[in-house]
Amino acid sequence: MLEIKNLYKNFGGIQAIKNVSLEIKKSSITALIGPNGAGKTTLFNIINGSIKPDSGNIKLNNLNITGYEPHQLFDLGILRTFQIAHEFSSLTVRDNLMMVPPNQIGESILNTWIKSKKIRLEETKILNKANGVLDFLQLKHLANEYAGNLSGGQKKLLELGRTMMVEPEIVLLDEVGAGVNRTLLNTIGDAILRLNKELNYTFCMIEHDIEFISRLCDPVIVMAEGSVLMTDTISKVKKNEEVIQVYLGRN
Repeated sequence: MLEIKNLYKNFGGIQAIKNVSLEIKKSSITALIGPNGAGKTTLFNIINGSIKPDSGNIKLNNLNITGYEPHQLFDLGILRTFQIAHEFSSLTVRDNLMMVPPNQIGESILNTWIKSKKIRLEETKILNKANGVLDFLQLKHLANEYAGNLSGGQKKLLELGRTMMVEPEIVLLDEVGAGVNRTLLNTIGDAILRLNKELNYTFCMIEHDIEFISRLCDPVIVMAEGSVLMTDTISKVKKNEEVIQVYLGRN
């Protein structure tokens, strides 16, 4: 699905990404782990077009997307969660979902005059989809709650729901577990697993919570000093001596 080959990126003489090659398979939940400064965030920035690689190539479903702009990659279905703007705190949870689909007919003032019937039909379709997302994520009881009143974990569930409104090819998750209590983190994990198993969503996540990774992810890609150290199951990763030294910090 997503193939990266021989990727390099330098910043002022510092090699942030060194000859990175990896593959993210369709319908997988792949973890990207490593110590601070390993190159994980830089790699995500390259995948979603925020920065350009110095060399190497990236393919999505055999299409060479190297150098594409973020909006082009968004249209192709590569979605990094922060690309969908943070929740509008003064709008309800349902309205936050309904604002996500791009190029809505009603966005044009002219269309509101000459295509009112089409606008109503589209709004009904989007409303039905939003309600389906709320049901799927078990957020229906919060549909009319202002998004600003949600807890941190609930906001991350809403963020997942917003990705569902655009049906992406691959979702890049940036430390979804950060600042979330274990109970809500388990709920988020349940949602990710359901999206993966029931709707065939593909995820790649930067994450530090090994328990969370162990439950969700296969394979696990370990990065260190800008390079891929190994790709394997989490059980094998945790037993690898080199990984233990550079990532887990044990002697």
